[in-house]
Amino acid sequence: MGKSSLFNRLAGVRQAIVHETPGVTRDRLYAPVEWVGRMLTLVDTGGIDTGARDDIAAQTRAQAELAINEADVVVFVVDAQTGVLPGDIDVAELLRSRRDKVLLVANKVESPKTSASIYEFCSLGFDVPLAVSAIHGLQSGDVLDAIVAKLPEPAPESEADANTIHLAIVGQPNVGKSSLVNALLGSERAIVSPEPGTTRDATDTAIESGGRPYIIIDTAGMRKSVKTGPTIDYYSGLRAVAAIGRCDVALLVIDATVGVSSQDRRIAGLAIEEGKALVLLVNKWDLVDTSLIDRRDTETALRKEFAFAPYAPILYASALTKKNVHKVWATVAAAFDERRKRVPTAKLNQVVRDVFRVHPPPSFRGRVLKSHYVTQAGVAPPEFVFFVNDPELVHFSYQRHIENSLRAAFGFAGTPIRLVFRPRVKQDKTESDKVIIAAAREDQP
Repeated sequence: MGKSSLFNRLAGVRQAIVHETPGVTRDRLYAPVEWVGRMLTLVDTGGIDTGARDDIAAQTRAQAELAINEADVVVFVVDAQTGVLPGDIDVAELLRSRRDKVLLVANKVESPKTSASIYEFCSLGFDVPLAVSAIHGLQSGDVLDAIVAKLPEPAPESEADANTIHLAIVGQPNVGKSSLVNALLGSERAIVSPEPGTTRDATDTAIESGGRPYIIIDTAGMRKSVKTGPTIDYYSGLRAVAAIGRCDVALLVIDATVGVSSQDRRIAGLAIEEGKALVLLVNKWDLVDTSLIDRRDTETALRKEFAFAPYAPILYASALTKKNVHKVWATVAAAFDERRKRVPTAKLNQVVRDVFRVHPPPSFRGRVLKSHYVTQAGVAPPEFVFFVNDPELVHFSYQRHIENSLRAAFGFAGTPIRLVFRPRVKQDKTESDKVIIAAAREDQP
């Protein structure tokens, strides 16, 4: 069908989310995409074999069904070159009850013959399929337009909502997320069990701490019908994806007795790509023999595992004994505030000028990167636009140096920041200087 090819093609058109940070490695299972001002999270599923009998095929089907149940839009991909297959009919029956959120896409439309054949897929009971070619990129933008058109309208954010900290508790099964939620809330709201997967659904709970309003998004588990194996990890990741999409701060819980896993790094990487603040919490620290394991060594190891997020605060706590759990509130609130921080334009440009003067960028083919001026374009996360002589001269190592310098000057602990480099618009120099001077005056008290 070319399902994964279409996934890669759609993920490849990301416009606002671009990361060249070394160390952010994730499976191509989830991909955040921004399209016409809407944030989407694409989920790639395994092919659905409706007659699956062996364990692997059955688990693949179960994973796909979980994704279907969680999704706002389901992209049903068929092969225009083969025509309607028995498997297509079976999948159509599976999706029939969710018809309103199904988008039928005919892939591999690469000739007039296959273009004319797409109408036979109308027999599946959905609208006329969109004709695409994932390998050539034909109409991939139209697919994204159609997806956005099917999405529910976002609810308008009130002033109270803007000040409310949405905190997602994420992590692998059985790391103590439910116990942590109960410790934070001071009540036994979440079901706690040594068996992974006891929490059926993510639950939003409102609470106030230190005068700040919070919504805790608990993603503590999987449905009980999902028993063992990769499907549990898949569902756990799927819930984390949904929670991260709705949160301001992601609190990644790590089991001190197990250590960091690839899934932990994937979740952290997704939070960064979606521009969310990130806090690492090492749970079950009470089970660690501190006479044998030094916290400084542990922190060094954690920093190495999460080298792509050196700004993320690290907490050590025990949800069971509630030791250090109270530190979560202040740390999360600080990360939330840093994610929404604005810096004075005049000070920003002064810092960048100093960076370029003290540590000039290397030349490339006889040309040197020059920064004319910088402005902060937005918050949540903080985004800075650099108007330079040529964006092609920006090396990722120098971009990382600029980011480190901005963090040293302004903080931004716990939050990713985005640096965008654009060519300077050809205009009257005096007019651009006036803009800079006016911005600087606005920042002055």
